[in-house]
Amino acid sequence: MRFLGSLLLFAFGPYCFAQNWAVGVAGGYGVYHDATIQNAAGASADAGFGSRFAVGAVLTEDMYEHIGGELRYTYRDGDPELSFNGSQVNMDGVAHAVHYDFLFYGTPRRSRIRPFAAVGAGIKRYEATSRIAQPLDSFGTLSHAHQVEGMVSAGGGVKVALGDRWVLRVDFRDYMTPFPERLFRPVVTSSVHGWLHDFVPTLGVDWTFGGR
Repeated sequence: MRFLGSLLLFAFGPYCFAQNWAVGVAGGYGVYHDATIQNAAGASADAGFGSRFAVGAVLTEDMYEHIGGELRYTYRDGDPELSFNGSQVNMDGVAHAVHYDFLFYGTPRRSRIRPFAAVGAGIKRYEATSRIAQPLDSFGTLSHAHQVEGMVSAGGGVKVALGDRWVLRVDFRDYMTPFPERLFRPVVTSSVHGWLHDFVPTLGVDWTFGGR
């Protein structure tokens, strides 16, 4: 019984989530689910970005016992790519995502372990940083350009208190945007199908402050 009581206290006892605010940093690795470009002959090429690292920062507020919100910035390394039947062209590129998410916690604010679901919206800026265009015949051309798209964010994670002020967190987000055609420039006879999905798991640490 003593062990069970200690375990429950460890998991759900009063802890650092009495604080209202937190700032944090995180890093991880993102994987894109590509869109497709279809040419006049009906063939389809994959169009998207390479899998690369992600880093970011977050400002979080616990507004209510089970509801919070956070402003997040994520830097995504990733090269624009076109591929078809083993042929591939790419350029150097990055993306910047800024968004606000609502967090819905499964446990109260003072719990040590807090799983949560997240949903929100924001913007994502795609950039192709190379200056030499890369064509893939009959589909399109990668070009030096940038484009800002509206973004939907969905996912979740878990926070674990490490002490009076520090919190370890694991997050997963799916960043969904319309296809940034300026970077890919499909040929006149081609058409783009699908949104881009950017699946980004991260590991981070928060510092809490401003308790009630």
